[in-house]
Amino acid sequence: MTDMRKPERKGQVLVLCAPSGTGKSTLVRKLRSEFPQIGFSISCTTREPRTGEEDGRDYYFLTVDQFNEKLENGDFAEWAEVHGNFYGTPKEPVEQMLFKGMDILFDIDFQGCMQLMESMPDGVFVFLMPPSYGELKSRLEGRNTDSESVISRRLRNAMKEMASAPKFEYWIVNDDLERAYGELKSIYLAGKNRPCSNPGLLESILSTWE
Repeated sequence: MTDMRKPERKGQVLVLCAPSGTGKSTLVRKLRSEFPQIGFSISCTTREPRTGEEDGRDYYFLTVDQFNEKLENGDFAEWAEVHGNFYGTPKEPVEQMLFKGMDILFDIDFQGCMQLMESMPDGVFVFLMPPSYGELKSRLEGRNTDSESVISRRLRNAMKEMASAPKFEYWIVNDDLERAYGELKSIYLAGKNRPCSNPGLLESILSTWE
């Protein structure tokens, strides 16, 4: 019998999107902690760092002029203006990781996610929801980082984003952190076995038939 030559695996693009304050960053940290081999797409932003955030770890913090220069040079895979600040995903690191067969995790805003659905249709797109309006409002207020006007704007935007949830393949309600993480982990692991993540696998197995 002919031995099967293991085909090269294609990196999976996992995209997690959520209204501000839903707990997305916490789930991202848990997934990266358990699966450190996942490449993480670090976004650029023009907003000020929050307490505990570090440049090059959480975001690349840029001035508006620096961001616009990169935008003009075509350096972003996607970009958007959110709550008065600019966000963008550097294109080169993403292309390098995918070329090496690495899985990549995107933690991006809603507008950027819509762009990735167009440019990376084989990606796994997950929408994280708050359990209720009241809980989301409480979480935003509890961060003590935004003014009342900013919180009101985030809540209005959250309603618009929730209305587009049907565009996503998967939904997770973050009412219990451990359960929500378990669901995200299951989605990630299942995605590794999709046909688009394993091009050549079927052909390789069929080639052993004699």
